[in-house]
Amino acid sequence: MNFIEKQYIPWKDFLNVASACPITNVMDIEFNLTNIKKCINEALNKKVKYIIFPELSITSYSCGDLFLNNQLLNSSLNAIEELCSFLKDKDILVSVGSPFLYRNSLYNCAFIIHYGKILGIVPKSNICSSEQRWFSSGFKIRNEYVSTYFQENIPFGIDLIFQSGNFKFSFVLGDEFNSPIPLSSYLSLKGANIIGNLSASNELVGKSQKRRDFLKTTTQRLSCGYIYSSCGVYESTTDLVYSGHLLIGEKGNLLKENKRFKRENEIIVSSIDVDSLMLNRLRNTYLEEYSNLCPFNARTINFNFDNLQDFILQRDIKKYPFIPYDKEDNRLEEIFNIQVSALAKRLEHTNLKSTVIGISGGLDSTLALLVTVKTFKLLNLDLKNIIAITMPGFGTTDRTYNNAINLCKKLGVSLREIHIVKSCLQHFEDIGHNPNIHDVTYENVQARERTQILMDIANKEGGLVIGTGDLSEMALGWCTFNGDHMSMYGVNASVPKTLIRYLVKHVALEEKDKETSSILLDILDTPVSPELLPKDNEGNITQKTENIVGPYELHDFFLYYFIKGFEVRKIYYLTCEAFKEDYKEDIIKRWLEFFIKRFFTQQFKRSTVPDGPKVGTVSLSPRGDFIMPSDGSYNSFFK
Repeated sequence: MNFIEKQYIPWKDFLNVASACPITNVMDIEFNLTNIKKCINEALNKKVKYIIFPELSITSYSCGDLFLNNQLLNSSLNAIEELCSFLKDKDILVSVGSPFLYRNSLYNCAFIIHYGKILGIVPKSNICSSEQRWFSSGFKIRNEYVSTYFQENIPFGIDLIFQSGNFKFSFVLGDEFNSPIPLSSYLSLKGANIIGNLSASNELVGKSQKRRDFLKTTTQRLSCGYIYSSCGVYESTTDLVYSGHLLIGEKGNLLKENKRFKRENEIIVSSIDVDSLMLNRLRNTYLEEYSNLCPFNARTINFNFDNLQDFILQRDIKKYPFIPYDKEDNRLEEIFNIQVSALAKRLEHTNLKSTVIGISGGLDSTLALLVTVKTFKLLNLDLKNIIAITMPGFGTTDRTYNNAINLCKKLGVSLREIHIVKSCLQHFEDIGHNPNIHDVTYENVQARERTQILMDIANKEGGLVIGTGDLSEMALGWCTFNGDHMSMYGVNASVPKTLIRYLVKHVALEEKDKETSSILLDILDTPVSPELLPKDNEGNITQKTENIVGPYELHDFFLYYFIKGFEVRKIYYLTCEAFKEDYKEDIIKRWLEFFIKRFFTQQFKRSTVPDGPKVGTVSLSPRGDFIMPSDGSYNSFFK
């Protein structure tokens, strides 16, 4: 396959952006401008293409009635001219705050500058009561042009979108979280995908969390990037304190944040993935559908970034995209609750009081059993009606067997042991298969025999067969069709292997009973295996899944981004970034090719999977989460 030969071009998707808070001195414009220049130079050294400064950063925010002084206003405009001269040979988009006089009204504005040219001036629309003493609202200023003594016909208004390729910038001023309809919402409806917010937000106890929450919800709701910059500690402290809070977010995630209250020039840098924002908008078409609700028509100001190929990725790529990194335990408990609620509803609907579950001593069946136990406790059902069946076969080891037995005993469920060797040997004889040939028939006979046992006992006992297969296995088709592929309800259907490991670990660490905790920790330490091939002479597992299909941490990474719509070359690029300390590039390439082939060729199994609950944004249910033909070709995905 040749998908690596056509090298992925990251700079068509990613843009390095910065949020800065310079040292300022109230009304000392020359001093302020000097520090703004220092921040710009630092950003250029970090390969940044866009940098934002706080509201009124040229003058400082806390000038009071001196905003109405002609000398201050003239000096601030002179500083903008000097900044333009400084930027003439610099390929960086800069947004800086300064007052601007227009038709006998003063406006709190963002000046947008690239290569020394003012591309546009955006006035603040939501003026708080204290600012109304000096500034007018610019909300009704649209389709206007202004001139200064050094540049003519500058677009002026809130209706501006600045576009270079797929990067579409718009700008707002002040804290938006108090606005009933933030201006960023209107601008996103008109196509903006990167919002710059120049702010002067005073610090209060708990207020910083409001900013974080607003950024996360706004970027999720609008499928946009958001860069926030607020003025810092060198503002006047007559009545208020400012912390210099800097934030960069994207699509519900906080990518970068500074430590507030710093007393030096501060800059944070991250890379916005505009490609992922566009893919998200393809799935969520409401922005296009509601664009007519915007009370103005946007003007697009075109400009061009040069030397985009001079790019260095400036964001951490998480190895485990399915794992919650923030408040981990709460999220893990939430996943459990989704699984438990789903199974509880299915039991109530079917009016069944018992379940049947195959227990192997592995991760998947352990999680399914834990979920079932919690469900029975929720419904006040007798745990003895959970029929756990261990079915030793040709490859069952003492370690997994003992863990399965001991866990069932500690949890208080009913335990049955049914050996499948004899019945499988009989089946081999019936179909004329040599049991010494350890091929796919040898393995699948065992898997289907176990499923048959579970189904028959469920019929006999009036119970529901609980599926244990997980999302990773479903993606790879690493299951036996009509064997472990089949159940009556799959509680792990949208839980990938890497997340299952974290869930079981969470239970093990929270478990008060030391014996139960010890069993769970040993299950975590056991190699993933279906145990369908004979064990070695020492009784150890010979069939280790990850030696055959590859590391699940890689496959879960591939799966997450493939379902999000990323092209294969980009997935390869991100994987190499995330796992650069763990795997060589040729190993990543090998398993990525393997994943894509398996994902396409095994769709027929996913087309016939049982019901199961969705717990995260990635699911492969054919009933609406991921619709794909069973006979689709993967060839185009390798070109």
